Amino acid sequence: MRYIFKKPLNTYVIGIFVLVLLTGVVISRLTSEYIILFSVLLVEFVILVLILLHVFERYMKPIKKATKTVDELVKGNYRARIHYTSNGGVAELSNKINILARNLSELTIQEDIQEKQLTTVIDNTESGLVLIDEKGYIHLVNRKFISMFGNTPKDYKGYLYYDVLGNEKIDRLVQQTFLYEENVKESFTQIIDFNKKYIQIVGAPIFNEKNILKGAVLVFYDITELKKLELMRKDFVANVSHELKTPITSIKGFAETLLENDEDNPETLDKFHQIIYDESHRLQILIQDLLTLSKLEKDEFTLKVTDFNMNKVADEVVAVISQQAEKKMLNLTVKMEEDIKVKADREQMKQVLFNLLANAVSYTPERGEILLTVDETDEYMHISVKDTGIGIDKEAISRLFERFYRVDKARSRNTGGTGLGLAIVKHIVDVHGGKIMVDSEVDVGSTFHVYIPTNLD
Repeated sequence: MRYIFKKPLNTYVIGIFVLVLLTGVVISRLTSEYIILFSVLLVEFVILVLILLHVFERYMKPIKKATKTVDELVKGNYRARIHYTSNGGVAELSNKINILARNLSELTIQEDIQEKQLTTVIDNTESGLVLIDEKGYIHLVNRKFISMFGNTPKDYKGYLYYDVLGNEKIDRLVQQTFLYEENVKESFTQIIDFNKKYIQIVGAPIFNEKNILKGAVLVFYDITELKKLELMRKDFVANVSHELKTPITSIKGFAETLLENDEDNPETLDKFHQIIYDESHRLQILIQDLLTLSKLEKDEFTLKVTDFNMNKVADEVVAVISQQAEKKMLNLTVKMEEDIKVKADREQMKQVLFNLLANAVSYTPERGEILLTVDETDEYMHISVKDTGIGIDKEAISRLFERFYRVDKARSRNTGGTGLGLAIVKHIVDVHGGKIMVDSEVDVGSTFHVYIPTNLD
């Protein structure tokens, strides 16, 4: 840089030297009076040139450099600086420009950081976002929205919303948001990856500081799980009502018959009494299962973890189930390793075994086979219940652990179960941190596999 500044100065010095030589030639031909006058003028001229050079070097060049630096700042190059040694007011001006450049650079860095943070928040929110200006053009779509509707951001940004969103309900919601200038809600269904999704959309108008409408933001919520829970709740209420209605109706009907008729036939009386007893027992089991499920689902539910021998638990359950199996002439076989030690909730494990075996007995035809196998590894205890029953269709396996779900609708309640046994098993396995799987083939049989951690904390 110094070489560049010095180069014009050297040129001027050479010019003055040449001028002096030419002056000497001229002076040699002039008289003494003119020589004195010319010498004075020459000295004044040289002094003036030197003053101008000094002014140029000290003031004009720094100001020119400052102008170029300001031009760079205007263009957005906040890294530009003035690297020129000067004094006085020009030095102060250069220093101020450098300070301004540094401040602008810091502001730009902060804006970039804030923009990245905002973009990160927008892209990682669990709701789809779309920003539309007052003319209807899309300016922003986030990652969640893309996952809901597909394509890429380039397919939406810069386009009119009604040209790319392609949904009548969304179009109507945007129009109402702009028309009424207030939040508007709408719900619709969308097929995503061949799955039906329930989407709720909220349109919110955007105003500037003068309360003038400048656009709208659309927020898309995936409420599929909420819809499923709502449907499950409705189904549960309907199923409970139906399950309770049947035994209550039977009990009431036969009780009224006994009260209204003077029946002397002991066999008929015994039959009616037995029906009332059976239905009341079934009602008691249903209520007990509902209470068990309710207890398992409570947040404050805690396991009563103890060390116990699983063989003894299995013996207690098999002793009860064997009586039911014998009535259907089922062959119940037990294969267990000796002295299986488990650290878990003993009563809950007993409930798991009982429900799985009872389910196998209920859905296995007469003279069928049921095999209970229990073994363990360093990490898990494995319980397997295999039957030669009616089997389960592959499409039904995903719903198998829902409350009141029955594989065989025709047989319905003839099996005597409440439809809650497998749901209870699933909850018990979950609270133990285990897992349950099912292998099944229609008209061949099913195998339930339960894996429980052997050393539960």
